[in-house]
Amino acid sequence: MGTTGDLRQGPRVSIRHVSCADYDNLRVLNQQSAEMLRRWVGARELRVEAFEDFLARLDQPTHEGFVICLRGRGDIVGSVNINNIVRGGLQSGALGYVAYASTTGRGYMTEGVGLVIQHAFDQLALHRLEANIQPDNTPSLNLVKRLGFQREGYSAAFQLINGEWRDHERWAVRAETARNHRIER
Repeated sequence: MGTTGDLRQGPRVSIRHVSCADYDNLRVLNQQSAEMLRRWVGARELRVEAFEDFLARLDQPTHEGFVICLRGRGDIVGSVNINNIVRGGLQSGALGYVAYASTTGRGYMTEGVGLVIQHAFDQLALHRLEANIQPDNTPSLNLVKRLGFQREGYSAAFQLINGEWRDHERWAVRAETARNHRIER
């Protein structure tokens, strides 16, 4: 059984929009996962003001934010954003996601990100999602490969993380490709 607010459910997880009620839980998860995430997303502490700014961005039509939760329990196991949504002739967005140390390696992120992708293509009517991933982030590269993303290129010095410009690989999936990688209920 899902919880109130679930947008989609898979066999083990569901997705819903992130809310202000998630702050304390996400702050703890970020603290517990800081060492694991530092290399990929930088050192960060989730402060109230930053979380409020994040939620304000999600009120814009160019951003969507989700949490991946265990079905039946509601425990958060991951976070996913669709940023820089462009409408018109592109219908695209940039996908970002974070796994948490306590639940990695169990397939929850593959299932949950897959549900977000379905939501993006079905409910948001996007045509394309792009993910930019550091070349040595093997778990993240494997995740997008499992979900049908194709490598499209390489961006040198793409993002500033921990004071250093990091290279990223560009991966993308289109709506018609993603339909072949749906998570079954």
